[in-house]
Amino acid sequence: MAVALSILDLAPIAPGRSARESLAASVELARAAERSGYTRVWYAEHHNMPTIASSATSVVIGHVAEHTDTIRLGAGGIMLPNHSPLVIAEQFGTLETLFPGRIDLGLGRAPGTDRETMRAIRRDATSADTFPQDVLELQAYLKGESRVPGVQSVPVPEGEVPLYLLGSSLFGAQLAAQLGLPYAFASHFAPDALFEAVAAYREEFRPSEQLAAPYVIAGVNVFAAESREQAEAQRETAYRNRARGFISRGGQGREYTDAEIDAFLASAGGRQLTAMTKYTATGTAEDVRAYLEDFAAKVRADELITAHYAPEVPERIRSVELTAKAMIR
Repeated sequence: MAVALSILDLAPIAPGRSARESLAASVELARAAERSGYTRVWYAEHHNMPTIASSATSVVIGHVAEHTDTIRLGAGGIMLPNHSPLVIAEQFGTLETLFPGRIDLGLGRAPGTDRETMRAIRRDATSADTFPQDVLELQAYLKGESRVPGVQSVPVPEGEVPLYLLGSSLFGAQLAAQLGLPYAFASHFAPDALFEAVAAYREEFRPSEQLAAPYVIAGVNVFAAESREQAEAQRETAYRNRARGFISRGGQGREYTDAEIDAFLASAGGRQLTAMTKYTATGTAEDVRAYLEDFAAKVRADELITAHYAPEVPERIRSVELTAKAMIR
């Protein structure tokens, strides 16, 4: 089964590193993805998370696009209820105008943050209720066909900015099917409803101007290294760092030892956090290929979007390269 291969880059800020270093690493990662033949690199909108540097997602996309040549870049995704459809249309219309044929726009309806930060964003608790209408309004702006009389988005891109719906539940799957849009499932951190949502999407899909047949993207975590032992050590360190970020989210807490983190991960709350990374490929290039091919076949995915979390940038880039060498033919 031929499956496209892409990357989700969360622009992680490693312990002791700066956001500037993280964004420089994102450029290097995208360059490696471009050299290696990946389809696209996406960046996610998260707020109030000290370990993620991609909060201003459209700015990050523009920066990386300026330092690459051909690879598609986009949002995976923009949390649309945090914004007006007009503003996002202006941002991505501008990106497509500057970097024609290279820009994607993935859309989600989650806040991408906690309740206090939602208030700081000025997001109303009911703002997600109009998500379907907001998607259609945004889509119209990008085509120069405004649904709001007397209002247009400038610039209207000459080329297409393809929309993708992101989700981790049946709601997103059914909406993507109804609108005839590609569907990306966040199985790299929310695995529970993966198979049910994909089945619903494929069963209920209606062709659209953008898409004639269902197109499924599934998220999966990857640690690829020269040896299985190296990959497993990278995974252990990365997921400990992830747990630290989860515990200290929203503030600067004390430093936790590895033993304390391991104790947390063995607790009920920690096991829930560990379950979020159920779909993780770890090992050599051959190990990773076997896992990803099996995963893609079971999900019936048309594309895998891989999240590489190795703690050190050279390790992360090597994981990207090894995965591509194994999977892209």
